[in-house]
Amino acid sequence: MQKKSTVRVAAVQIAPDLTSREKTVARVIEAIAQASAKGAELVVFPETFVPWYPYFSFVLPPVLSGKEHLRLYEEAVVVPSATTRSVAAAAREHGIVVALGVNERDHGTLYNTQLLFDADGGLILKRRKITPTFHERMIWGQGDASGLKVVDSTIGRIGALACWEHYNPLARYALMAQHEEIHIAQFPGSMVGPIFADQMEVTIRHHALESGCFVVNATGWLTDDQIVSITPDTGLQKALRGGCMTAIISPEGKHLVPPLTEGEGILVADLDMSLILKRKRMMDSVGHYARPELLHLVMDARPAAPMRTSTIPAAFSGETLTTDMSDGEQDAPFDGNADQRIAVLRSPAG
Repeated sequence: MQKKSTVRVAAVQIAPDLTSREKTVARVIEAIAQASAKGAELVVFPETFVPWYPYFSFVLPPVLSGKEHLRLYEEAVVVPSATTRSVAAAAREHGIVVALGVNERDHGTLYNTQLLFDADGGLILKRRKITPTFHERMIWGQGDASGLKVVDSTIGRIGALACWEHYNPLARYALMAQHEEIHIAQFPGSMVGPIFADQMEVTIRHHALESGCFVVNATGWLTDDQIVSITPDTGLQKALRGGCMTAIISPEGKHLVPPLTEGEGILVADLDMSLILKRKRMMDSVGHYARPELLHLVMDARPAAPMRTSTIPAAFSGETLTTDMSDGEQDAPFDGNADQRIAVLRSPAG
């Protein structure tokens, strides 16, 4: 695939519809069309934007959150499903790469999941947040390292992390070591206040500098009416304001356009891909600036599985046994004679 010298990207800051997955998806598809009309080749949406980020879990005690949690289950996204197919169709129609955060339902568990659709509509990345943060641990299950990978797309090599995963330096390093060129960052927005936006800005600018890549970050937005619908407590409502920092950052740590910290909108910027080499010529964290003989990362990228099934040999006579893994992997051949747990019967001496 021929590398592009310039890539136009868009970062979307809009409000979800807190009543319906379908209505939020309609907003996504509308924003995809708007970004494409601006010439964007990549469009990034906020963390778990579909159907909505679980803001209720930040302001309600667990004993009162059951109703909203169950509603989130009912509106969550199954992958694949009609929801993902509609987003894929929009990506294909407009020839645009789409990064979308969703609440993914997998049987009885919800996950904070990042989906990346290539410009042909193909789903090239589905990853789950490895450790939900604070209140989120009551809502989502834990992901695994199988999604900590950088994928090739029509616009370059893309990696993704959600929210405070950016505070896990080893998770970031895993993507850096795979030479990401464009990093997708997604945060909820409309939380905590201005300090959250300030911290977010430091985090994404630092990752751009350290990785030598572009960062496209999207945060969500809540209207006043939506905040009131989440909690009537005026004191708690303050916790659902501010904290927005939709931004596009260069490998030199600079904003390519002024960030969006209030209201709805779509940021658009052109990425000069030559800036990646300009940065890495001086400081390549996983190349000439690394010391892998002193410090290196070991990552277990196998998908986590609650059960692995295996066939049991009729007799330990040295025949080969293969183990059927529920996630599609296979164990190495099994040699019964080499298994030290097998008792060996010996004849009495003499």
